[in-house]
Amino acid sequence: MKFYIITGMSGAGKSHAMRTLEDMGYFCVDNIPPSLIPKFAQLGGGTGKFKNVAVTVDIRGAGLLKGLFPALKELDNINIPYMIVFLEAGDKVLQKRYQETRRQHPLESNGLKIEDAIKKERAMMADIKSRADYILDSSELIPKQLKKELMDLLAEGNNYEQLMISFVSFGFKYGTPLDCDLVFDVRFIPNPYYNISMRKLTGKNETVSNYVLKHEITKGFISKGTELIEHIIPGYISEGKSKLIIGIGCTGGRHRSVAIAEEMRSILLGHNHRVVVRHRDIGNDAKR
Repeated sequence: MKFYIITGMSGAGKSHAMRTLEDMGYFCVDNIPPSLIPKFAQLGGGTGKFKNVAVTVDIRGAGLLKGLFPALKELDNINIPYMIVFLEAGDKVLQKRYQETRRQHPLESNGLKIEDAIKKERAMMADIKSRADYILDSSELIPKQLKKELMDLLAEGNNYEQLMISFVSFGFKYGTPLDCDLVFDVRFIPNPYYNISMRKLTGKNETVSNYVLKHEITKGFISKGTELIEHIIPGYISEGKSKLIIGIGCTGGRHRSVAIAEEMRSILLGHNHRVVVRHRDIGNDAKR
């Protein structure tokens, strides 16, 4: 029996994770009291009734911090193997998600502001996060990408030792993303914006992409840029990082940065890296 404990920050995607596991044939129980975890695991594994089981535990469960660690110890004592998956996301991302959905954070009922509630929860979850076998950061993932990450994790857990590389295309006129580990300025590359036929298109369009990528200066940058990224990945992993965020910026974030981020993503995927891409400003100049 495979037994997974899904936990993590509120708003980081635990509900999406459970739906994915259900689609994969797992028997899932949401927000189980920690004290019941060993009994539930014995029921599933001992009877052979359930082949794959997943439970979620979070701050909604009574006595999470008090009850989870004794439950894990009991699982160890009765020789039931388990894996802990911790769903993570940045503070600003979590805050934005709650604001967009108009849902209330579980700790807001105590009179805390959303940003203070997230900080308090992060402190409460720190010990549990340190025990996790896998930490999945959903900050840059849409639900479809999160589902794929989970399926890859559960099907081939060894792939999860890899770093998550996240490309963010953006326009300097709208400001540099604050959470980037690296930022590349590609404004030195010929700009499709000055070609009327391509002005209203984006870097995801084949015509624009071909125009941006055909220049020798672009080819050289992409070659050396991907080489640099692969060179530094082992260092980031050795420092305990699970994610590398790379900003690719041009003037408006619509043409050059988009095409280059897509191309670098494709190359690194071909080298068996875990890569996602987000185009922050791709729609900002649509009416110009």
